[in-house]
Amino acid sequence: MLQNYLTVLIFIGAGIAIGAILIVVGLLLAPHRPDDEKDSPYECGFEPFDDSRLRFDIRYYLVAILFIIFDLEIAFLFPWAVSLQKIGLTGLFAMAVFLAILIVGFIYEWKRGAMEWE
Repeated sequence: MLQNYLTVLIFIGAGIAIGAILIVVGLLLAPHRPDDEKDSPYECGFEPFDDSRLRFDIRYYLVAILFIIFDLEIAFLFPWAVSLQKIGLTGLFAMAVFLAILIVGFIYEWKRGAMEWE
């Protein structure tokens, strides 16, 4: 039984070994020239305003939720559309409930102002 997994274990071990070797070679051979400009936090091409531990604007989270809504919709609609002939009315109603939930999320996003930028 273990022989079936031997090839997989060899590939995992080889991947880990190659990754570790490349990291070590990079650390040993790469020039290390620290600079204030390189070590400073990058924030859209200009100097950071304040401490990095400040709260984010709610719009960042709203955009993330929008991405999840549309990503889920696309990820589930294509396989559903391909297999609609086989799953019948049960699949149609299940997808209608799924899309209704996504539409509720989209309306929530719209009301919270995720579509409006200053």
